[in-house]
Amino acid sequence: MARVTLSRLTKTYPAARKSPAFTAVKGIDLEIRDGEFMVLVGPSGCGKSTTLRMIAGLEDITAGTIAIGDEIVNDQLPKDRGIAMVFQNYALYPHMTVAENMAFALKLAKTPRSEIDQRVAAAAETLGLTSMLDRKPAALSGGQRQRVAVGRAIVRQPQVFLFDEPLSNLDAKMRVAMRTEISRLHDQLRTTMIYVTHDQVEAMTMGDRICVMRGGEIMQVADPLTLYRQPANAYVAGFIGSPPMNLIHGRLESRAGGPFFVENSDGSSRMEIGLSGTPAADLAALAPHADVILGIRPEAITTEPHSGTARIEGTIELSEPMGAETHLHVRTAAHTVIARVHADARFNAGTSQPLFVDLAKLHAFDAATEQAIRATP
Repeated sequence: MARVTLSRLTKTYPAARKSPAFTAVKGIDLEIRDGEFMVLVGPSGCGKSTTLRMIAGLEDITAGTIAIGDEIVNDQLPKDRGIAMVFQNYALYPHMTVAENMAFALKLAKTPRSEIDQRVAAAAETLGLTSMLDRKPAALSGGQRQRVAVGRAIVRQPQVFLFDEPLSNLDAKMRVAMRTEISRLHDQLRTTMIYVTHDQVEAMTMGDRICVMRGGEIMQVADPLTLYRQPANAYVAGFIGSPPMNLIHGRLESRAGGPFFVENSDGSSRMEIGLSGTPAADLAALAPHADVILGIRPEAITTEPHSGTARIEGTIELSEPMGAETHLHVRTAAHTVIARVHADARFNAGTSQPLFVDLAKLHAFDAATEQAIRATP
């Protein structure tokens, strides 16, 4: 096992005939702890896969350093870095059996036959592949092929496992099963794992910590619950969570009755939330008359009033029954907010609907910087 340290890591692709130079990774710093499951998450083009490929040695580094353990590996070949990588494409040899696919890298390394057999048998037992060792890839399901790809990495006994969106080609049910298997595998092996995905649900359910990336930069690194409860900026707030956090642009106003949040709207009608006497009043004290983005998680909005809530009005646009709950889309003057409500409730599109916001669960972000506004303890 080993920690992985990225220092000012940069990747710039040079200008081509029809395109300017492009910096995909912009001087990021990140430390992945020994034995940690770190997830790099973000939308397509955010630099997460490029970062992983630089760690693997498959992309040249423009600037900065990568250290695995105490050794800088910038100039080392991939085979010398003590890593094993699992790709989105299984990349199995179709003419080889499962056992032969898993053993191939060890044969190239001239590992003794007895040790190869032992490692392949142990990996197959861990992944539930023992009965399939004599099959060819064509006789396997997508999930089984992905397990073979993982097994091929396990037998190498690397210091670091790298996963590049390994579940993208699987159906929804198989993705859930493979998420569980990879997490269980990490619990067994306790080896450092770096996992790239665009799926925030995968990130939240699998990672010890999550690195959220955007435009080649790191937005926040934290454990899943911290990301959810204390997002550092509006981007993380909107990216982590399903349904995503409602982000409402407006301003803070000081009135005789106390502080208010007022929604930005071109019309005379607008959402107003009184903050007096609640923890949310600290927001107005921090930035009176400021332009802010108010963040409200869907589960912090209900259709029934209770202590510590503020009423807002809107028109139902859509009701999505999800089985265990219903996602209610309600249009205010200038925004559509999503509420997670009881599954048995019934709503009709086009009708007026009051909603009640839990004032203790509000988030606020500076409208200019999109950074979180937090009260000083």
